[in-house]
Amino acid sequence: MASDGPAIASGEWHPPGSSRSLPASLLDIGGRLVVRGETDAELAGGSLASVEISSRVGRIARRITFPDGSLFETVDNDAIDRFLAGKGRAREGIIHGLERFRPRLVAFVAAAILLGAMIYRFALPALVEVAVAVTPPIVPRIMSASTLETMDQTVLGESKLDEARRDRIVEAFHRIAAQSNGGEAGYTLNFREGGAVGANAFALPDGTLILTDELVELAGEDTEMIVGVLAHEIGHVEHQHSLRQVYRAAGVAALIMLITGDIGSEAEDLLVQGGGLLSLSYSRSAEAEADRHSVELMMKAGLDPAAIARFFELLETKLDDQSETSIFSTHPGTPERRQAILDWIAELRTQNR
Repeated sequence: MASDGPAIASGEWHPPGSSRSLPASLLDIGGRLVVRGETDAELAGGSLASVEISSRVGRIARRITFPDGSLFETVDNDAIDRFLAGKGRAREGIIHGLERFRPRLVAFVAAAILLGAMIYRFALPALVEVAVAVTPPIVPRIMSASTLETMDQTVLGESKLDEARRDRIVEAFHRIAAQSNGGEAGYTLNFREGGAVGANAFALPDGTLILTDELVELAGEDTEMIVGVLAHEIGHVEHQHSLRQVYRAAGVAALIMLITGDIGSEAEDLLVQGGGLLSLSYSRSAEAEADRHSVELMMKAGLDPAAIARFFELLETKLDDQSETSIFSTHPGTPERRQAILDWIAELRTQNR
């Protein structure tokens, strides 16, 4: 057997249709590829044209499939490459070529990032608007029920407000709800102990509003201030900000999975199911739009339109919230929002003269 020359590579041979493997060597004998076992017995063979040699992909084992269905595997990729080069078949796989030629890989990654950015910037907002337009009423109800149930189980608690205080808030709330597009029937006010979320109020896509005891305590006896905040939350529902946030979150999750592939079921659940909670925070423009809606609803109901501005002033003085963040949203900052509200009130009064 010495005349056969040195082996091309060492590896494992798998019989046809079997997971069993045997140590073996691959040789080139007279233009034929031959696999021999440790006893020098020929296990498989075939001409170069009749066998299939897998392309190189990094350090993944090379697979050589023979006509009888048997398989020879070797991790000695360099040896296979040298053999193929000697036979005039040195062309490497596309993936391996990209791995070895880094500039191409960098260009591919840059193109993927650019495509993702363009989808996020232009296509996603358009798709969100289409999704909002075709969403049947049952969908926001399901989303809201699920989100409220989750929050009740995790952060919110049963309200401890006395009935008289609660009744005054509900009565004033009905006045502004009656002036909204959805009417009184379109909104449900729920009282909860805030727990980890503290002094806050938020709206879910179907018109379910939650007001925490902590926010009521912070406002003291100024019921109009509380109602001004609730009018702000009605604004989020009227302009469908919550629903847009949910769809945007789902769209971002889909975009991430499109670029990265399978991210695992746990990460996928976190991205998609977190959309309900993401609907409780809004963009700068959405917050400003809801602030203006609060002013308009309060005016229609014959209540003080500057009530929500007083609330932001309270945050500045009582909680020293003069930064660019607030308990409602990261944008815009409390002082800026308060001034914008006062400017809008002045503009509306000028228009109504």
